[in-house]
Amino acid sequence: MASFVEIDRYNLIPLSVTSLCGCPCRPLSNKTLTLTRRTSKLKLKLVFHGSESVFPVLPIRIYINRRLIAAVARAEPESIDESNAKEEVDKDHMLPTVKDSLSEQQHKSSQLRKRIVFGLGIGISVGGAVLAGGWVFTVAMAATVFLGSREFFELVRSRGITEGMTPPPRYVSRVCSVICALMPILTLYFGNIDVSVTSAAFVVAMALLLQRGNPRFAQLSSTMFGLFYCGYLPCFWVKLRCGLAAPALNTRIGAGWPFLLGGQAHWTVGLVATLISFSSIIAADTYAFLGGKAIGRTPLTSISPKKTWEGAIVGLGGCIATSVVLSKIFSWPSSWLSAIAFGFLNFFGSVYGDLTESMIKRDAGVKDSGSLIPGHGGILDRVDSYIFTGALAYSFVKILLPLYGV
Repeated sequence: MASFVEIDRYNLIPLSVTSLCGCPCRPLSNKTLTLTRRTSKLKLKLVFHGSESVFPVLPIRIYINRRLIAAVARAEPESIDESNAKEEVDKDHMLPTVKDSLSEQQHKSSQLRKRIVFGLGIGISVGGAVLAGGWVFTVAMAATVFLGSREFFELVRSRGITEGMTPPPRYVSRVCSVICALMPILTLYFGNIDVSVTSAAFVVAMALLLQRGNPRFAQLSSTMFGLFYCGYLPCFWVKLRCGLAAPALNTRIGAGWPFLLGGQAHWTVGLVATLISFSSIIAADTYAFLGGKAIGRTPLTSISPKKTWEGAIVGLGGCIATSVVLSKIFSWPSSWLSAIAFGFLNFFGSVYGDLTESMIKRDAGVKDSGSLIPGHGGILDRVDSYIFTGALAYSFVKILLPLYGV
């Protein structure tokens, strides 16, 4: 008499080859079909979702196919339907996305911490150099100029800029970096470096023209602009801080300044103007960033798509407000109209310098000018707003303010 083994309704799950061909010594799952009675004639009656099928099995093949039957019969309970299976598949697909988003958030928070820590360190160091003045300020400026010029000439040699042109030779780039670093020191010593800059430009031009191979105008133009952008323009900060030595007589902070640190004579027009200018630039960048994040809608220029007109207007207001508030604290300049004009010039110079460096980086095809400062990028990424501002601030105080604003 034929025997029948009936398996209740199962939802079969896909199995791998390893599960079908496993070692007989491996234990079977809880949902495994087990044959306990030997019969001479065996038929398997399997019901798959309402469809009934009968399979005759020879006795000699029972033991051979036991593992196969057990593997095929392994199933999930009926309580897990197709919708739950789809949900599990969706969850499996969502797990990598969640992990990626978490790692991205952790990376952003890490970058923010680095930005804050190194930003505070740079701010304290720059503030100390500005207060010290003299050789301390000049040497710090020379070191910054040297690093910035190295980054500039590396950008000039990048693939995006060199496409269709020949970059200046490396030895010319290194010589120009050294010349740029010497310019602030010569400015402090001589007070005027027009002759020195002209002589240096002539020597570099002759070296480019007499080089082996085929000299190109692109080499000459990029090198001359590098000398002007990285070397000559930053020297105006030395002129402003160290050259304008007239005492700021109305500054109340100077009256209580320790005698060992220079006393009231230490607080000169150059020191006050430099502090106000630096603070105004920081305020302009900060307020422009926050304003652009909050209400920024209209792009300012195609050079830097993230900058908006709304952010620029907020930055202008923050820059002027900072200039006016600090002018009241330091009692310089004496006119509030002069303080507003000084803030406007600082803002204009910072935006122009920022956009100029953004244009260079865009043509070079890079996001940052370097990786020297963790969380901030390169030196040029941090000082781009100051490059043109020094010349504007010095010219304003030197030429437009009567009696240097005292």
